[in-house]
Amino acid sequence: MDRRQFFRQASSAGLGAAAATTLAAPAIAQENPKITWRMTSSFTKNTDILFSACTDIATSVSEATDGNFTIHTFAAGEVVPGLQAADAVANGTVEMAHTCSYYYIGKDPAFALGTAIPFGLNARQTNSWFSVGGGNELLNEFLAGYNLYAMPAGNTGAQMGGWYRKEINTVDDLKGLKMRIAGLAGQVMQKLGVTPQQIAGGDVYAALEKGTIDATEFVGPYDDQKLGFVKVAKYYYYPAWWEGGPAVHAFFNLDKFKALPKSYQRILKDACAAANANMLARYDASNAKALRQLVAEGAVLKAFNQQVLDAAYKAAQETYAEINAKNPAFKKIYDSQQAFKKDAYLWAQIADYSYDTFMMIQQRNGTL
Repeated sequence: MDRRQFFRQASSAGLGAAAATTLAAPAIAQENPKITWRMTSSFTKNTDILFSACTDIATSVSEATDGNFTIHTFAAGEVVPGLQAADAVANGTVEMAHTCSYYYIGKDPAFALGTAIPFGLNARQTNSWFSVGGGNELLNEFLAGYNLYAMPAGNTGAQMGGWYRKEINTVDDLKGLKMRIAGLAGQVMQKLGVTPQQIAGGDVYAALEKGTIDATEFVGPYDDQKLGFVKVAKYYYYPAWWEGGPAVHAFFNLDKFKALPKSYQRILKDACAAANANMLARYDASNAKALRQLVAEGAVLKAFNQQVLDAAYKAAQETYAEINAKNPAFKKIYDSQQAFKKDAYLWAQIADYSYDTFMMIQQRNGTL
């Protein structure tokens, strides 16, 4: 091969490579398009563990896409009020939200099953039911009718039973009580004589301080301390039998989610899963210290007694029977949760309960 022939062949090869690059570029751009979304939260920035799930998701998505998929986050009230987050997603005002499904039971009681129901699943059971027990598929089958798609993106763990101006020693002590309480728990409490109020987290302190309500539940020690409830109601009850392991979800506009490249859908799912695990870890790491501080500030810890728990459990079963009789969507999801819960507690009492009980005795005896 002479020198001129070599350069002619090399030149042809170079043109071929350039052409291949030119053809490949649009395909890559199509797979990784520049997209900007907005995500509104139902929570204020003051409740930083709850709100940080938004920023965690946005950061994860941005990093995984080299900045091509950007999600701007907004606290409750910055775009829409906290309790209207899902509506804003459904109607396309924003592409996604971080919220609790049970805030929307006014549309359908089945929304409650996406977060928590009285005497429902604990945190581990909730995560397991959603991820491998068919729960997420059932919830999204229901949500599709509202142009919504959801993925778990947080869990607080078992919550506290709330702050009360007076002691709750009998069921009669609940009668006439005006209480901020969300989800189906409000309906159950109503059977016990409580007047339930649904108030966004950022407005609860003012309502309690002004006497608009007599009691409130929110999450647990970490958030409750930041919100200052101990200053206006000293009796701090446990547990929140209505929220044994409540899930917080990322809600997506269904059409917008379907239009995303599959790779972006996968990235969102992974980002939500990470936020889900991180939230529970943060609460587990923060609540003990906050509880000690609340007691030092004057909180009086009280357990709901057996009479109150039994009455609440009976009222909850009556509530579910009434809803199941007239709401097939609720019954379908509820039956799945119930079946899962029975098996989950069969196993939990063998290993976890025995181990945790022994270790708690050591903690109380100061031998840890």
